[in-house]
Amino acid sequence: MIENRGKAFQLSVTALFAAIVCIGTILIRIPIPATNGYIHLGDAFVILSGLFLGPVYGAAAAGIGAALADLIGGYVLYAPVTLVVKICMAVGAWVICHKLVKEQINIFIRCVLAGIFATLINVAGYLGYEFVIYGMTAFLSVPANFVQGISGLIISSYLYPVLKKRLAGQNK
Repeated sequence: MIENRGKAFQLSVTALFAAIVCIGTILIRIPIPATNGYIHLGDAFVILSGLFLGPVYGAAAAGIGAALADLIGGYVLYAPVTLVVKICMAVGAWVICHKLVKEQINIFIRCVLAGIFATLINVAGYLGYEFVIYGMTAFLSVPANFVQGISGLIISSYLYPVLKKRLAGQNK
């Protein structure tokens, strides 16, 4: 959506999305005592970053914004894995959503499928990281990570078609 604009515009929108991801992540945090992590709404904006900005700029916005939220919030231990997982989520969401365009699948369904894929990346990424740190206790975070992913999936699935239509109308 921003590919045909200048480099300054692309970087500005990427920075804006990184800030939105960061704010969405730290605004509402529900702690997970077993792993010292938390549930948040930032994943909706991670997915939207990938869908709107593409695999490069979307990945940068998602990874930087989410990792920054961990650093600001005192979750320094999670910042490296957050950077990698959120990059993978944004890229994965973009790939799934844009591969399905060729199949002429409804935009809402494409976004839901992209969100499901991103959620699986999130759950697997944090489970692997937490397993190394906490051992079997890491499995206690899986339900919370699914709740976080599903909330992000629902929010992004409703916002994406509306925002896409709205932004497309402004480009005419």
